[in-house]
Amino acid sequence: MTAAYYDTSYLFKLQCVEKGSTEVCAHAATVNTVVCSLHGRAEFVAAAHRKVREGAATLPHLQALLSQMQMDTASGALQWLPITEVHVARVESVFRTAPASTFLRAADALHLASAAERGFAEIYSNDRHLLHAAPLFGLKGVNVIP
Repeated sequence: MTAAYYDTSYLFKLQCVEKGSTEVCAHAATVNTVVCSLHGRAEFVAAAHRKVREGAATLPHLQALLSQMQMDTASGALQWLPITEVHVARVESVFRTAPASTFLRAADALHLASAAERGFAEIYSNDRHLLHAAPLFGLKGVNVIP
């Protein structure tokens, strides 16, 4: 079984047509399972609701998006990793020694810690800060969007 860790920005591109969706969907077709941290699920819901707030989607669209996410989870195509003390300790450890110039949000650090602790070698995202910080967690950051 092949799996790839996607951050929330990539997960969203699987469900909503936007810049980079074609490339992310093509990559997702090469793996059996897409994996994300459980906090990414909350980020996904918030991003979907933001589309409603901005008028780019309706509540029925949001409900359909969440239903699809639930079906993907139930089928095993999408897997959510729990956040534990181990992940938070990994984040703390990285920040203790990170260069002063490191720009890394807590949510992105949790994605990186989750991918690293699960043994992934790569993390997929188009977030430049997350990609730049990936090596601090022993990961290669990959963006398939040109």
